[in-house]
Parts: sequence; C-alpha cells; structure tokens
Amino acid sequence: MQAPSPVEARRHCYATGMRRTGPESLEELEQLVADAHAAGGKLRCVGSYLSPNGLAFCEEGQVSLALMDRVLAVDAARRQVTVQAGARVQEVVEQLRPHGLTLQNYASIREQSIGGFTQVGAHGTGAAIPPVDETIVGLTLVTPGQGTLRLSADADPELFELARVGLGALGVVAEVTLQCVPAHQLLEHTFVSTLKEVKRKHARWLRDNQHIRYMWIPYSDAVVVVTNNPVREGSKPPQPRITYTEDERRAPLRALLAEAAPDPMPDPAPGPATDQARGAGEAGAGAGGGGGGGSYGAPIEELSGTQLRDRLIAVNPLDRDWIARVNQADAEHWRRSEGYRVGWSDQLLGFDCGGQQWVLEVAFPTGTLRQPSGADLAFMEELLADLMMKGIAAPAPIEQRWTASSRSPMSPASAPGAPDTVHSWVGIIMYLPTEDAAQRTAITDAFFDYCRLLQDDLMPRYGATEHWAKIEAHRLEPASVSARLAVRFPVERFNAARAALDPKNIMANDVVDILFPRSKA
Repeated sequence: MQAPSPVEARRHCYATGMRRTGPESLEELEQLVADAHAAGGKLRCVGSYLSPNGLAFCEEGQVSLALMDRVLAVDAARRQVTVQAGARVQEVVEQLRPHGLTLQNYASIREQSIGGFTQVGAHGTGAAIPPVDETIVGLTLVTPGQGTLRLSADADPELFELARVGLGALGVVAEVTLQCVPAHQLLEHTFVSTLKEVKRKHARWLRDNQHIRYMWIPYSDAVVVVTNNPVREGSKPPQPRITYTEDERRAPLRALLAEAAPDPMPDPAPGPATDQARGAGEAGAGAGGGGGGGSYGAPIEELSGTQLRDRLIAVNPLDRDWIARVNQADAEHWRRSEGYRVGWSDQLLGFDCGGQQWVLEVAFPTGTLRQPSGADLAFMEELLADLMMKGIAAPAPIEQRWTASSRSPMSPASAPGAPDTVHSWVGIIMYLPTEDAAQRTAITDAFFDYCRLLQDDLMPRYGATEHWAKIEAHRLEPASVSARLAVRFPVERFNAARAALDPKNIMANDVVDILFPRSKA
C-alpha cells in the first residue's frame, strides 16, 4: 500500500463517523475521544497509513493526527525532543538538524508518523541499538476511560513501558518525548559476500559494526552486506572506486529483460519505487535516491534498478526457475555496485523497499554479542534450503537485521530477565508487479504459502514472533494466534490495561481483537 503524501494525509483527517474533523490540538483530541466514548463508537487512531497489515484502519471510525504534527520543544542540553504524535519522522529530523541532534536509529523509510513509528515498535539495525520505543522518555496518552495521562519512568512506570508499544489500543498517543543523539555522519560500505564467508565472520561483523544488515539472494550464493559506522573526526574515508559505469552496473538486468521481453512492456504496478541505494557506485544514490516508478512504457535504458527488477519479475512472477535467474542478475548488479559512501545517519540508514509487495517480518533471539547462539544464521540456512526444496519463487532480497532488546513488554524484541539478548529480524517479500487481478490473487496465495514455511515450522522452533505492523491477523486461525501470543507476551496485563483505559473497547479494531481477544465479562 502506497502512503499518501503529507498534503493528502492532511486532507483526509477522519474522526467518528468518518467526518473531516481531524484535531489540531490536544484539547480537540480530548473532546473527540470523550465524545466517542460517550457514544460507544469506534475511534481508531491512524498515522501515515503505512502499516502493511492495516493495523490502524477501522471503517467504523478513525481519527488522524495529521494536523497535530508540530515539534513542541527541543531540549538541547538533555538531547530530547517533544513532538505531537502526528509529526512525521523526516519533519522531526529536519527540525533537529539546527540543534546538532538526530534520532538514534531509523527504519527503512522516514515517512512514518512518530505515533505509529513508536506504537508498533519499529526498528532499524544494529545489534547494540534497541527498537525505537526504547528512545521514548515520556508520552501523553488520551484515554477514553481515564482521560489524559502523562507517563514516564517516574510517572506510572509500569503503564509507561506497556504503553510505549501499545498498538493504539490503550488510547491515542498525542505527544511523545524522545531521547536523541548528536547528529553524526556515517561511512557506509556495501559489498557482496557468500554464505561461507558470512558464517566465518558474522560474529565479528555483528560486534564491530554499529549498523549492519544482510540481503540474502535466494537461489544464489550471494549475500549483500551493508555496514554503517560513524566517521571518525579527522579521518579520511575511503575514496569511491568507479569500477563500472551506471550502464554497466545495470547491464545484467537489462540483458535479461531484453531476452525475456524484446518489445517494450508497460511498467508494473506503481509503488514508492525509488532505486535502492547500491553503495557509492550508483550514480546519484542517496538514501532511496536514483530513479522511480511511473515511467510507463519507458525504454529499458531509462529504467532504474528497481524498475528493471519489477519488470523482470512481472514476466513470470511465480516461476521458480525464472525468479532464480532474476535473482542471479540482481546479485551481479550488486557486485558491480560495491563501494563506499558518506552521509548523515538519517540519509544512509533508510533504503528503498521496492514497489507494491506483500511482506512478513519476524523477530527472534540469537544469544548475546558476547555469546551468540548462531540462531540467526541457522534460521536463514533452513529457510533458504526450504525454498529450494519446495520450489518457491522467492524474489530477492530476504532482509536480515538486528537490534538490542527492548524493555517494552509488548515489543517483539522484549527479553524479560535477559536484557543483553540480541534479536534478529528477518523479512520475506513477494512483489505485486502487475495490475492484473488474477495474477495478483495468484501471487497473494503463493505468498501466504511462503509464509507458512516460517509460521508452521521455523517460528515455533526459533521462538520468533511477527512485527506488529506485518502480522496478517485475518489470514491466521484466531484461537491459534491468540494462544501463541499469550505465551510470548503479557497479554493478561495488556488486556487489563485496555479494560481500565478503554472500557468500551472503542480504540480497538478487528486486528487487535483477533490478536488479543478480551473477555466479554
């Protein structure tokens, strides 16, 4: 699902009854919540419309905080910023820049609202860096049952930690205070490795790099490794070596597309498709820079790497052998794009996720930095072998990232009693590079077969749980998923807080009620 622009979001502010009355102040929001509570009508809070599973949506009643998007205060001495929850990550970053501050970490995109960004426990990568909810030091929660609560580690600490990842089910998060870090530049290194080399060097790479992610290329031996580390003051970063021209880098993808479709094809379904940053070599590549979707009918020479890949997948998206060839061409594209680049952390840590797609991401513990369990690589080896055995047309990449633990009880990276635990996050995808309804249905069915590889076997054995914004509740058996989550999370405590703060259950939607059914009593 493509996110609306900031302007579009501001034009679509809905409250109870889907009226265009999005609040512009805390007082207006408090009145909306009070009115909905008195009427017993639903009032689900939505942010930037970015959760792949529609976690925030509720046809019966929504309220957007798009007009509550101000940065309220910057405390440079404490390195803290207080913002209204509707402010987008990118907007907050720009207002922090003059103060020499930035956020600790970033997810793949920066269009999220701060409220949604934190309520689902979003994350970046870095084995010593926790998910973003850990950076919350205070929040203002507007609840139907108990009014407006100002929570922190000093003011109701247990509820504070529970509400940091509250999925919008405890009340509307109106304001958030975040702990920031000094603005800093990073040196990014992108290179292609192999499974054998990764297994030999992984523990050291995880310890030595502030940020690291892998992009596994199914049906090849390629593992794209992207590291980011602070630029030391006075140091001279490596100079980029331009080994290949832009045309030479994309040549493997272009050649395969020319072979498969010598006549011009229409572009696949448009999405937020800017070419994925591919090291220093990709001309003009910033975070998510270098091209875009929407060049319908354009010749091959004008297509970005992302557009080339999407067109290639569209040729035969469910044929394993064809997707394997596409992946191998993509791996060669990455080899020709190896290199270094330097930039501010918010510019380098984001990356393009491609066009329209289905996605599932799971998190699981993998020991500590001092004593890694090896679960992260074992999980990937099993997954890649299963894909091969079952012949699943799995496109690249399968992304793998890491975080430290979170103290928020509802975070997928929570680790009660084991705060040093490192968590690995693995994301699988299938693209929807066509507008043909029958083909999109077939891809969707194939994707959920793909998901069952993880859900039926790997997830139980590795103690994995889904990212809250990517769990497809309607595709799961309700009793089974709620029972599984009750083992992993303090669901009784979460539901007790829901009952106290939202006695009429107006803040929940069907996704929340499937995952955390509340007793009718």
